[in-house]
Parts: sequence; structure tokens; C-alpha cells
Amino acid sequence: MADIDTLWQTKLAARLHDPAEKALVLLRDPAGHENGTSRALTRLLGFHEITSESIDSDNDEALTRTLFKKGIPADMYRHVQRADWWAAAADRPQFPMDEITVPSKNGEERTLAVSSWAQVRWSNEPVLIHPLTGEQFDLGKSGGLSATAIEAVKERSSSHFSELLVRLGAGKKEEQDWRKLLLAFWRFGPELGVTDADLQDNDRLGNLWEILPADTRLPDHSIWDHLDLTSAFAGAFAADPEGEVALLSLSIGPVQPFIAAARTTSDLWAGSHLLSRLSWEVMRPVCEQLGPDAILFPRLRGIPQVDVWLRNQMELPDELFAGCGWTQGSTDSNPLFSAALPNRFVAVVPASQAAAIAAEAESSVRRWLQELGAQTVDRLLEEAGLDIETVTTPYEQMKEQLKSFPEVHWAVVPFSLIRCRDEQKQRDLDISQLSTAMRPFFNGEGEPGFLDTPAWKLLQQELELDENGRKSVFFAPNPGVLYPAVFDLAERVMAAAKASRTFDQTRQEGWRCSLTGENEWLTTDREQLHWNQNYRRQKGTLWTKVAAKKPSWAKKGEHLSALPAIKRLWPTLFAEEVGRVLAAGEHGERAHVGRFVVSTHTMALAHQLAQRLDVEVHDELKARLDKPDYRVALPRKLAQAIRKAGGNADLIARLPGYLEAARDADDSGVAFDEAQRDIRTLLEGKVETYYGLLMMDGDRMGAILSGDEETGTAITYQQSFHPKVQTGFTKRAANQPLIKQYGDQQRAITPNRHLAISGALNDFSQTVVRHVVEEEHLGRLIYAGGDDVLAMLPVTDLLSSMQRLRHAYSGTVPEDEKVDWGELRGRKKLVCKSGFAWLGGRLMRMMGKNATASCGAIIAHHQAPLSAVLRELRSAEARAKNEGRDRFSLTIIKRSGGALHLTEKWGEPVSLLISLRDFLAMEGVSRRAVYHTLEWLNDNELPASAFDTGMVHTLLSYQLDRQARGEARQQVPELAEQLVKLAQSWPEDKRIDKLRNFLCVAEFLARETRTGGEQ
Repeated sequence: MADIDTLWQTKLAARLHDPAEKALVLLRDPAGHENGTSRALTRLLGFHEITSESIDSDNDEALTRTLFKKGIPADMYRHVQRADWWAAAADRPQFPMDEITVPSKNGEERTLAVSSWAQVRWSNEPVLIHPLTGEQFDLGKSGGLSATAIEAVKERSSSHFSELLVRLGAGKKEEQDWRKLLLAFWRFGPELGVTDADLQDNDRLGNLWEILPADTRLPDHSIWDHLDLTSAFAGAFAADPEGEVALLSLSIGPVQPFIAAARTTSDLWAGSHLLSRLSWEVMRPVCEQLGPDAILFPRLRGIPQVDVWLRNQMELPDELFAGCGWTQGSTDSNPLFSAALPNRFVAVVPASQAAAIAAEAESSVRRWLQELGAQTVDRLLEEAGLDIETVTTPYEQMKEQLKSFPEVHWAVVPFSLIRCRDEQKQRDLDISQLSTAMRPFFNGEGEPGFLDTPAWKLLQQELELDENGRKSVFFAPNPGVLYPAVFDLAERVMAAAKASRTFDQTRQEGWRCSLTGENEWLTTDREQLHWNQNYRRQKGTLWTKVAAKKPSWAKKGEHLSALPAIKRLWPTLFAEEVGRVLAAGEHGERAHVGRFVVSTHTMALAHQLAQRLDVEVHDELKARLDKPDYRVALPRKLAQAIRKAGGNADLIARLPGYLEAARDADDSGVAFDEAQRDIRTLLEGKVETYYGLLMMDGDRMGAILSGDEETGTAITYQQSFHPKVQTGFTKRAANQPLIKQYGDQQRAITPNRHLAISGALNDFSQTVVRHVVEEEHLGRLIYAGGDDVLAMLPVTDLLSSMQRLRHAYSGTVPEDEKVDWGELRGRKKLVCKSGFAWLGGRLMRMMGKNATASCGAIIAHHQAPLSAVLRELRSAEARAKNEGRDRFSLTIIKRSGGALHLTEKWGEPVSLLISLRDFLAMEGVSRRAVYHTLEWLNDNELPASAFDTGMVHTLLSYQLDRQARGEARQQVPELAEQLVKLAQSWPEDKRIDKLRNFLCVAEFLARETRTGGEQ
């Protein structure tokens, strides 16, 4: 292992090998991109000797005298060079190049030159390519970028990184902290705003800085992605005695059983968030030893929990994080409360240390959970008024039940399975060992996996002459090209490890956990485990005492085992942790962090309250509402509207609290009946008693990560090229079938693909989802992590929020396709187009048009047991998945009994359901239109062919028209036509039942208490 400074110096040198502004100066700057900011910074840090000509005098005077002035060691240079070669080969398709000969003293010498058709002046043609769809984002729609002066770009880059050095205290101490430098450059390199380097002038770069491509010919990944990968390889090379690296793939679980064991929405959030935290704890040792850029998936930059680690453990300056959202929020809307990390990671590690790193990761996560378990028992005993010092049994139970949790599975594949016969140039590859290692995991003849693809075979061939007699060749591949094969092998090895996992048997006595029914519940006396429920209630247990004092930790009658107990206390413990993070003090103080759970009946009322904020409140009701205890948590959009409205709005906001207090009053329901009458009078009508929940999940995420062609998210090599290069490539391939064959091949898995997926999921879950649910609608986000979303909404907003989230997930809103990208800077609303999302001045990559998601949704009475509602919600999501994916499944549980189920594809069915609901809710339309239609819409009255002969269309038109008056009647012909068209898309034997169901759902949604708020 290299000495620790050498490791971080090597990684830093790798991050500086290309300037961030490369795309903007390439082909425009006479000095070339290699003489850009990166070279100046390299000299500045002491990797090259500094002269008066090497950097501007201002920068030199401010910084250079304080840092090392030594040349870069030869072995460090070789690591960086090799890492750059591998990273470029792993992420970028090859180009066919002209083979030319030039005279030399020794005769003819063959050289290679990239053809002019593959050169792109990106500042004039600034196009980004979506790596999962091939869709193009043309930044030049608002004018080219050539006006962005070269020197201004360089100045911003130099100023930005120099300022980072200053803030890290360069020159204030004799020894430079190289790890801090590396971490600061990794985290804040893409953010010009943190140093105010992006001046407010005509050359302002803004959001462009974060998305500058690494290669102008292949603008599907950023320069930051390339620098991350180069740093990952270089650090692993430097840390291994033989300079060998390996790919480590690791996962923890189980996932779904852990999250699904829930009785409340708070339990669901806790399960999801705690699993995300466990994921961070398993990644943390890798980050500490090799840096967060060593992890290729997920992308860790900007994740709040990682930021906290950077600030608190790695001691990066507080001021660098001042603009981060997690430093400012004092409620559970703080981004730290989001479940941001998946349960797995892929990392580049030193080959000789791979097993040790995996073992330390496993030990780290289990050690952290054991500490959390002990803390949980401490708090339970304290709340119950029991002595922590003398009670031992629950600590023993906790330790025993957690000893093999979480399950950790990992696999390591060394790149040394690929041998370079030409070590100096890293080419002439011997893949025999890799082929042998892969063969047991594949069936059939020929080479296994990627080694049998036409793309790999083509890279090793000389191509034929074109019509002008020129020969085209590819660069000789280096081991980075074989990243797809190494990754595939690692995934298959880990799958095999999961399939052969062993289980530790544990002895469990007596009655089991109320929530899971698996393990014995935590107790202070093991004899109590054999008591029945009545005897426990009479004699008292740890849990009966906790339930009496802290109902949020234990409901009446509940007795929980280790993991459910941790999950139940996690909201409290984590809120306290966030308070300490936000506190200014350093001696255990903590800021108060409010955690607000919006009740189901508050959510049910939210739409009606938002419509009636200006209503007059009579004096008698004012007096009843004038109690601080009636202030309850409200959906964010409603709370903002109340603050803006003023007047009686604050009293209106207390109605849910008033109703809740009346419901809990011990007077046989008298107070509750009176409160309901008051609210009905105030709202001038019936009071909404139903609310909605939605649970959305991305489809086939594992297959997308592995590049499965059936997901539609694997583009061809040619699709990843810049449009100019695509045109030139097509011309070159016209007379060269092998080149055309290469361009038409599905592009293999790359590290950039994993970074792109992770980045898209991060931006979707951390930014877009909350905006849609809480800013555009009256909802409350319960959790959002990766491709998983759980939210509570008023019934009015449920359909539109489902559809909006589905569109945002792919970055494709039909209405936004007409939006010119050049108009975005003036827009404050969310815009989704071509696989990208624009919000708040940020351009974010989403999952692309071919990535799909399924959603379960439920509408239930606010007094229905939440555990039963959540079971139905999970069943609805499963139906959406099982009936073909890329669907929604809506369940309506009626208070009077019975249920409605509707499962359909996204798009037209949702729009039609909204249109029909709005029609039935219009003034002048009677919902009896549905009841009368149901009288004849049955198997006894209609033949199966009635949908195709026009009979159903005629009958529907008549029935809807008969129950409508005024302008509403104009909508009848189109509605009838759309309903029949939808029915014709169903199997013939199911059309009548499905249409009856569709009409019933629309009628339920159209009732007067829940309409009028959806745009």
C-alpha cells in the first residue's frame, strides 16, 4: 500500500489531468486544453515546478509560495496516465480513424489521426446526449456559446479552484492535507457558486459548468464523471503494491420485508430511511480509505448524509456547505430526512485489499446497528422509568437479534484477469483468464457474455479500405474496454453468493413481536414472554409502560422485537441527530427539529380548507377554535397559502385539530358530532372524509442497471455520438459494413451509465418528487429514495400527482415537448422534455422516455385502520406490476363496505378518468348519468359486439347528454368516443365489467367534496 499522502496526491493529480473547461476551449484555445487550468493547478500544488510564466501573477502571489514545489514522481505519473486511458476506454465508444503514413528517416512510419468529421467545436454546437435514450438536448437553441470568452472561462475555473485552496487553509500549516483537498475538489469542483467564481456578466456559465461534457464528440457524460472515474482507478492503482485493481460489488438486505413491516406511515418512512442509512454505513469505510469517487454506483456527490460526513468527520469548512439545503431546514422537510441511497454499491478498489475492504464494510454496518440498538434500549428503559444499569435482558435480546443483520453479500473480480502483453501502452490483451472465469456462468458455445459480442470482436480487427483507398482502424483496446465483462461477472458471482447464503439459527421463546410475528419481543424479564395479552396488560411490561408515556413509540397492546423497536424510535433518534448537525455548538447541543406527521383526516380536509380560506368565522366558533392545541401539521402548500391569506385563515387551519380533539373526547361522541356540524356549516356542505396514498416504484431497475436491451434503455454506439459525428460516421459507414455493424451495436455497460442512472434517481427523488407532491399539489411526501415514492394526498390531487410523477420520472411531459429549451431560463415551473428536467435554474437528467414506473394508489376513509390501508396499497402496487408494468392500480375502499379496483396503463386512461370526473362534477351535470348507464351496461342487455358496432357509443352519448345541461353537453360526443375507444383496447370478454368499473370510479371521484382543485 502506498503511503497515505501518496494515495491522495495521486488521486488529486488524476482529478487535475483534464481542465473542467475542456469542452469550451477545445479547438478554440491556441494553447490547447492540456495547457488549461488543470496544468496551472497541478503546478500550483507542487506537481510541477512553478515559474513566473506558469500561472497568473495574482494567483501565484496568493497561493503558490505556500505549497510544495516538486516534480510529479514517475510512478505517480504512470498511475494517472494508465487511469486516464482506462477511464476513457471504459466510458467512450471507439472511433474509426484514418490510417496514414508519413515519411521518416527510417522509412515509412504509420501514424493515426482522427478524421475531421469527428471533431466538434462544442461551444458552437452545444448538444448533450441522454445516455439511456440517445435523445438530444440542444443548448444552442438560445444561441451558441462561442461568445463565452476563452479567457473568462479559464479565469472562472482558476478562481474557483484557487478559492477552494484558500478556504482549506493552504499555506497556514507546513503539511498540506491532501485528502481534504481531494474531497473538496470532488465535492465542490462542479459548483462554481460555492466560491462566487461565476461573475454576473455576459460570460456567466451558470448551470452549464455542472454538465460540461468530458468528450465533445460523445456528450453523454460530464467531465466530472470522467475525472471521478480516473481518480478512482488512479487511487486504486496507487494503493495496491502491484498496481492491480478490482471491481467490488456489494449489497445489503433484505429490502422489501424490512420496509414492509409497518403499521403506520411513520413506520414506512423509518424502514426506508434506516435502510438508506445502513447503506451509507456500509459505504463509509470505502469512502474513508479510498475517497467517495471510488464508488461508481451510486453517485455520492451532493447526498446530504455524505455532506455531513465531509463536514463533521473529514472536517471540510462549514462555509462550503452554507448554501446546501440540509444546513437550513429545521423540519422533516430537510433533505437529510430523505432516503437517498440504494442498498448496493459498485466500487473500484485495490485488488490485494478487496476482501479486507468488503469485510470491514460488513463489520462497520453491523457495528453501527448494534450501537443504535443499544441506544434504542437505553431510551425505552428511560421512558419506562427503569434502571439502565441493572437491566440486562433487553440488551442481550437486541444484540442477539441483530447479530446477522443486515445480510451482506459481495463479490470481487480483479482486472488482472486481463493481461496486457504490451504493458507500456496497455494493449495487446490476453483475455484467456477472464474468459475462463466467466464461462461457468454462461451457457452455449463461443466466448461468454461481452466477449462474444460483435462490438468486442470488431475492436480487434483491421477494417477494409474505403472507396478512396484509405484503411480505417480503431485504437487498440486497453483493459478499460472490458469493464462490461468484469461488471457482468461480478454481478453473476454475487447472485450466486446470495443463492447459497446460510442462515444462523436463533432460539426464540414465548409470544412473538406484534408487528412481524418472527422474534420474541424485548422484555426486562424473560418470564414475561410467556404471558398472554391480558396478563401483560394487568401486570405491566416494558412496552405497556412505554405505550402509556410515549404512544408514538408503542401503540396500546404492542410488544416489539429488536428491528421494529429500532424503526419505531428511529424518527425520534434521527430528528435529534439532525438537531445536533444543525446546532452551532460543539458540545452536544442540538437545535430543535420539528417532525410533523400530517394526520389522515387533516389530509382529507386539505382541499376543502384550501378552497375556503376567506370564509367568515362566526364569533362562537372563533372562541372554540382559539386554542393553541388545535394547531396541527398541515401540507406545505396549504400552510403557505394560510400564511399568505392572513385574516381568518389561521382559524380555518385549526379545524383539523379541533375535529381531532373532539374525536378523542371521552363523551360518547357528543363533541365529535358538534365539531362535524360546525365544520359542515362553515364549509357550506358535506365534509370530505377520504384521503389518498400513492406508492410508486421504477420498473426493472436491476435490468436497467445491467443494460438489458429489453428495457429499451440501451442505446447504440452511434446514438451516443454528437450529431455532427453521427452524420460523419454514417457517411464513413456507408461503404464499410463492419463500421456500420459497430455503430448499430447496443452500447455495452459503462461506469458512466451507472453514474447517470444514480444521478437521475437522486435528482428525481431528492428534488423533483417533493416539488410535485408538496409544491404543485397539496400532498405530504412520506419518503422518496431512488425510484421509490410514498406520498399522502387529498383525493382531488391524487390522479394528477400520479401522472405528473410518472412523466417526471422519465423526463417526458407531453405538454412540454413544444417548449423551446431556449426559453427555460425564464421559467420557474418544472419542465420535463427529452429525458431531462428543468427546475429552479437546474438542468437535471431523468431516467428517459423508455424507463417506466408502476404505481399503486388507494383512497380510504380517514378512520380506516392504517395497517389495513397499507396492505391494500402494497397489493395495488403489486397489481400494477403483475398486469404488465408501466401501469397504475387504484383501489377505493368504501366506508360502507366493498371496494373498487382500477388498473390501467398511464397516459390516456388517466387523462380520460380526470376528464370524466370533471364532467360529472360540472354544474348542470347529474351523476345519475352513471347510475342509469349501469342499468343497461351488463351482459344481459348488451352483446359483446356492441362496442364495435356503434351501439355503446350511441347509448353512452344519449345517457350522458340526457343528464347534462348548458356547456357541459358540448363535451358529451368526445367523452363517449374516448370511452368506447378505451373499452376497445380491452379483451372483448372484459369490456363491460371494466367499463362499469371505470364509470363507478369516476363517479366516486366526482362527488362535490373532492372536486374543483385539479388543474
